Amino acid sequence: MANPRGAPPLLHPRHRRLLRSPISRCAFLLLAFAAILLLSALRQVARVDFPRPDAPRQVSSEQLWVSDGYGYNACVVPTSRYKVPGKSDRYMTVRSNGGLNQMRTGICDMVAVARLVNATLVIPQLDKRSFWQDTSTFKDIFDQPHFIKALEGDVNIVDDLPESLQSAPRARKHFTSWSGASYYEEVKELWKNQKVVHIPKSDSRLANNGLPTDIQRLRCRCLYQALRFSNPIEDLGKKLVDRLRYRGKFIALHLRYEKDMLAFTGCTYGLSDSEANELRIMRERTSHWKLKDINSTEQRSEGNCPLTPNEVGIFLRAMGYPESTWIYLAAGEIYGGDKYISKLRSYFPNLVSKEMLATKEELEKFNSHASQVAALDYIISVESDVFVPSHSGNMAKAVEGHRRFLGHRKTITPDRRGLVELFDLLEKEKLMEGPELSSLVTDMHKYRQGSPRKRYGSLPGSKGRARLRTEEAFYENPFPECICLTGKH
Repeated sequence: MANPRGAPPLLHPRHRRLLRSPISRCAFLLLAFAAILLLSALRQVARVDFPRPDAPRQVSSEQLWVSDGYGYNACVVPTSRYKVPGKSDRYMTVRSNGGLNQMRTGICDMVAVARLVNATLVIPQLDKRSFWQDTSTFKDIFDQPHFIKALEGDVNIVDDLPESLQSAPRARKHFTSWSGASYYEEVKELWKNQKVVHIPKSDSRLANNGLPTDIQRLRCRCLYQALRFSNPIEDLGKKLVDRLRYRGKFIALHLRYEKDMLAFTGCTYGLSDSEANELRIMRERTSHWKLKDINSTEQRSEGNCPLTPNEVGIFLRAMGYPESTWIYLAAGEIYGGDKYISKLRSYFPNLVSKEMLATKEELEKFNSHASQVAALDYIISVESDVFVPSHSGNMAKAVEGHRRFLGHRKTITPDRRGLVELFDLLEKEKLMEGPELSSLVTDMHKYRQGSPRKRYGSLPGSKGRARLRTEEAFYENPFPECICLTGKH
């Protein structure tokens, strides 16, 4: 076919002469074929999905979800020296104070105290006057018959005082916090003049350390085996766990971002001026909160503030959890509602709560009882594949200890002080979300994922009874008394 008029020839006459040679034609075809192969390869490279600049470092599924107990398991069998309690005409009545988990650990401390003083324990009264204003009784929240039966070889427990002692005079005693066995040996003297002693507060009345092994193991048997929740709570809790497992592996996030928590800690980072003022007024009007003037910036920089929903999103993404991860929100009403929770949802859209998992009819009987609702969150948190608390409160400590007891299930405790430094760098654009942040965050939390270790003692430099407040709580980590290498008791 001839070229259009005026168009230059496709090949110079000299090139046409060269192509008449068989060798030249072969070389030309080889070059053309190589050019086609190179073009095809370039197109394939263009189709590759390169990581986004802000994508976290890739982490294996095993690293994300699997924990290693290194052969350590629960060991709560009494020693050969432990004896079944004899009959006692001493009675101890107790009013448990605080929220659900403060009451749970306090009840088990009182079981241990009853053993130490050889007293019969009357089923404790629960706190109905605290912030939560919950009218629930012991049997509403706990399986009372099981509690009594499970501990019959340890302590005598009765539903109520005998009729003959209902109107008898009672001694009243505030036990000293974090007290040891020798203190309670002296306390026995109280029953010399009275048959009934009333204990108005149960929280933190027993030492974390230095108690006989059998007493420590009794505390574990009480909390992890005897003090189980009532059947309605247990049944719904298990149903919600099953509904979550149907979706796949999931994280239970204890997001402490409720109004009372932010007011109590004085943490206002990321809030508006009007919101910060609202929290300040609440703190000033709550008489039993002793600290009123709080510097929010200092609180945050020292790691004393709960992570914000947005910070939790950044943290979990940097730890390597994919956007598709299911997250159960174990929390009360989040302050600011969707205004703040939407920031977490932008990182992890599969964010669910008990209200989304259960029907209105299933939740109806629990909704006006804060402690019963908290019990549902507790069950799901203990059974989750990974537990992450945004702040170290009573529930976070209780769940962590329970998960350690059950084989060191993966629990990631955020280093809030270290993370705040990284978040501030992000805000100043001196650091970007992506592999570098991910590397810093994962390295920071390498040893904060619930692996076996002995309980921490008091902080260096702390003295007197003040040092006891700085110890790691017994129920946060019952190692070594209640956790041993398999076969080593």
